[in-house]
Amino acid sequence: MGVVRKVSNWYFRRRMLPYWAILMADTAIVLVSVIFTYWIGSDTEFTYVHRTVLLRSALVYSILSWVGAKSFRTYSGVLRFSSFMDLLKVAAANLVNLVLTSTVSGFSLVYGTGALGALNPLQLLMAFILATLLMWGLRVSVKLLYDVTKDDTRALRALVFGSMSEAVGIGKYIRSQAPPQFDLRGIVSQDKRLVGIRVLDVKVYSIEEDFEALVKKERIKAFIVGSQRANAFRHNQALQDLLISLDVKIFMSYGAQEVDVNQEDGASGTPGGAVQLKEVSVEDLLPRQEIQVNMKSVARLLSGRRVLVTGSAGSIGQEIVRQVAGIGPEKMLLIDQAETPQHDLKLLMSREFPDVPCEIIVTSVTHRKRMEKLFHDFRPEYVFHAAAYKHVPMMEDNPSEAILNNVYGTKVLADLSVRYAVKKFVMVSTDKAVNPSNVMGCSKRICEIYVQSLDRKLKMEDALSSFRNYGRRSYTQFITTRFGNVLGSNGSVIPLFREQIKKGGPVTVTDERIVRYFMLIPEACRLVLEAGTHGAGGEIFVFDMGDPVRIVDLAKRMIALSGAKGVEIKYTGLREGEKLYEEVLSQMEGTKPTFHEKIRIAQVREYDFDEVSRAIDQLLDVAKEFNDMETVRKMKELVPEFKSMNSSYESLDGETATTTASS
Repeated sequence: MGVVRKVSNWYFRRRMLPYWAILMADTAIVLVSVIFTYWIGSDTEFTYVHRTVLLRSALVYSILSWVGAKSFRTYSGVLRFSSFMDLLKVAAANLVNLVLTSTVSGFSLVYGTGALGALNPLQLLMAFILATLLMWGLRVSVKLLYDVTKDDTRALRALVFGSMSEAVGIGKYIRSQAPPQFDLRGIVSQDKRLVGIRVLDVKVYSIEEDFEALVKKERIKAFIVGSQRANAFRHNQALQDLLISLDVKIFMSYGAQEVDVNQEDGASGTPGGAVQLKEVSVEDLLPRQEIQVNMKSVARLLSGRRVLVTGSAGSIGQEIVRQVAGIGPEKMLLIDQAETPQHDLKLLMSREFPDVPCEIIVTSVTHRKRMEKLFHDFRPEYVFHAAAYKHVPMMEDNPSEAILNNVYGTKVLADLSVRYAVKKFVMVSTDKAVNPSNVMGCSKRICEIYVQSLDRKLKMEDALSSFRNYGRRSYTQFITTRFGNVLGSNGSVIPLFREQIKKGGPVTVTDERIVRYFMLIPEACRLVLEAGTHGAGGEIFVFDMGDPVRIVDLAKRMIALSGAKGVEIKYTGLREGEKLYEEVLSQMEGTKPTFHEKIRIAQVREYDFDEVSRAIDQLLDVAKEFNDMETVRKMKELVPEFKSMNSSYESLDGETATTTASS
């Protein structure tokens, strides 16, 4: 058995035998089958006397067998993955070879000396039946040898949860792995009609099964979730918690081919197609509905266009860059003041999108002269503005910088977009702009107010121009997109918790009651692109973020998934400017539906552009003095709903209230 295992390990460590090795093995089988059949039909002495004719015939028949092999490509499969279809191909190829060799043998007898006619028609039939059986035996033997010797005690005993077709694809894939990572012990189905039957020689269980008893009975160590059941699994919190508590590793599958479970194995190759199995992270388990976006309509608008992206090195900006580049723009201009991330982005673009003309600039959007030159030279048609200071505690300590970067930077870009006839200006905002409780959120709300009032002014000018029969003219449409936290973004809690867990804790949570909305970065950016390209201007698009998530539950889940023991959760208290919950709309706002069920339009207060422009100019003058208290006081005058929380600026709210009462 030791020798067998060594041989099998040598073979199965290789990806596959070269095709010529399989072809030579099949050729040798034909050669042996012809000689053996002739010998069985004659005695040994007669065979020896006619050995020359026999060997010549056998050699020619073997070479002719390449015709059938080539026609049905019997040598192109992987022997250890041989299927019923592969065996049928072998039989069909040998049938072709039988007809061909019979024809050659007949012609040799009629027109020649019989040099290639050592076997009569019956013997030829028997020879190719024997060759077919031996070729089948070779493939079945290799497959059995693989199945026996691949047994590895380190393989995780696994259940697969998916639609039946997908589960079969995953099951075949994990059985094809070498060395094996999983040992398939059952399939979990939502279809009650399938419960109790056997598929792939394992039992089908119900999703309502007593999994605690099943896991213990079958010693299950892995639970594989198919992509078609991922959403159902995300919303089954009880099952997740049970599996985690039982130390069962959870895996998500990607790319599993669907197969017809009523048919035998498919064509040769890896069963089930290309499947990727990834152990879940907490992001995979958050209960959320997958968001579908019609990227074809986005592509029709952005393809062949000049696109400018600010904040291109950030989490949101880089994903917008990636998705726009995949559409095929005429040219891209990518701006960010972070040098190293911009360099990384440059490498990414040259590697993944070498055919997209791209200029990567390291600068700040607050450098007006630099921005004007870039607009003049590049002439962008679409601007996606993601550049901003976003960290709440940092901006609470630096309110003047928040205004000079976020507000002034947005004003510079918006004004230049109008001057250089940009078609659409899409600003990425935040749910923290709603009833802001911190400097960062308020700065973004001021940005929203500016671009909305500017859009309103342009529409009024256009309407007036049309009324006076000057003709309608094109103008920049300003669109705002507002959403919450994105999973895995720079500075979000998930990377922080992951690092704290790696160090053994404690995991720091500000408050046990704090909740946040979460969305995947690619999903958020797809919604930004769709809202931005379909918006008519002046809208604040609000994204449906699903259900809010308690941060403490997120921390507990991450600790459990990591397998770390003894990691504590420490409550540190709310940070300056931080709310227990974020809002997507203010109490004074309503919404109306749009072209996408996950996108709504916030109905917000309208502002006069001239008044807003004067107020922002005054705010910028104050911010340039770097007097934090005066800067925040001016912000509160511009955004009355800005009420500071857990902040040294709370005293200013009292002043505002007194001023309002006296007036």
